[in-house]
Amino acid sequence: MKHTVLTGDRPTGPLHLGHYFGTLANRVALQGTHPMYVLIADYQVITDRDRPGAIQRNITELMLDYLAVGLDPDQVTIFQHSAIPELNQLLLPFLSLVSVAEIQRNPTVKDEIEHSSQAAVSGLMFTYPVHQAADILFCKGTLVPVGKDQLPHVEITRLIARRFNERYGRVFPEPQALMGDSPLLAGLGGGKMSKSRGNAIALSATADETAALIRKARTDSERRITFDEANRPEVANLLLLAGLCLGRSPESLAEEIGDGGAAALKSVVTEAVNEFLRPIRARRLELDPDEVRKVLLKGNEVARERAVRTLDEVRAAMGF
Repeated sequence: MKHTVLTGDRPTGPLHLGHYFGTLANRVALQGTHPMYVLIADYQVITDRDRPGAIQRNITELMLDYLAVGLDPDQVTIFQHSAIPELNQLLLPFLSLVSVAEIQRNPTVKDEIEHSSQAAVSGLMFTYPVHQAADILFCKGTLVPVGKDQLPHVEITRLIARRFNERYGRVFPEPQALMGDSPLLAGLGGGKMSKSRGNAIALSATADETAALIRKARTDSERRITFDEANRPEVANLLLLAGLCLGRSPESLAEEIGDGGAAALKSVVTEAVNEFLRPIRARRLELDPDEVRKVLLKGNEVARERAVRTLDEVRAAMGF
């Protein structure tokens, strides 16, 4: 089956290894086999913060990360949320298709509220999953590469597509999520690996910055290194990280490190991560930010043409 792929990120800071193993690797593998739209969700930055921050710089940095990991602008459409007004107009009819209770039950919304940096939770926060539905459905997306924490948003999107079709006639497909094979990486200090929580290794981090972050990572007092996710989560997470970078099982790495203790473990992890990031860092340094911005402008044109066609269909189906 030929899918249309929709995926993306908020420009709130540098992408990290959790993003890479969660979704970026899937995107690179899928490009060229299916039409793909990659969204820079700049409007969504203000869902959980009072100000967007250095938004233009963050957008450029995000583009640099995308191209450095291997996304090819000749094979994917990378575009900016705020540049596509027709996409955002889909939010109004979509909001009429879900209840307040259904949005409030969304576990991802609950998590974002808990870690919000706003003085008070805004009404926009509760539209977040519906806005993501508009992101996916504007291009008739059928396949959405996501991390585990984003699965509830895909379910809301499927619900909205189904209800729109039932009420107004078939316009939208019901998309499906594509999960990576990689487990969900926790942050170096525990909890979800996140840009905003300062516990992630950025794809753009230098070798020294990476080493410093790993040195600070939590472990435990046991000297022998074993892979035990239930009882030794911090050690297990470091082993998972090294294993993903090396293409090896965390169990085999634990056996190899043995009685080397936390110092040996962190040394293995540091070398594995830095070797993995070396070619990504090199490609990033070769990119010209001005040319990168031109890629985004071209993607905006393509995405807007698609959004105009979809909004016309929606208006016709609804009788406007």
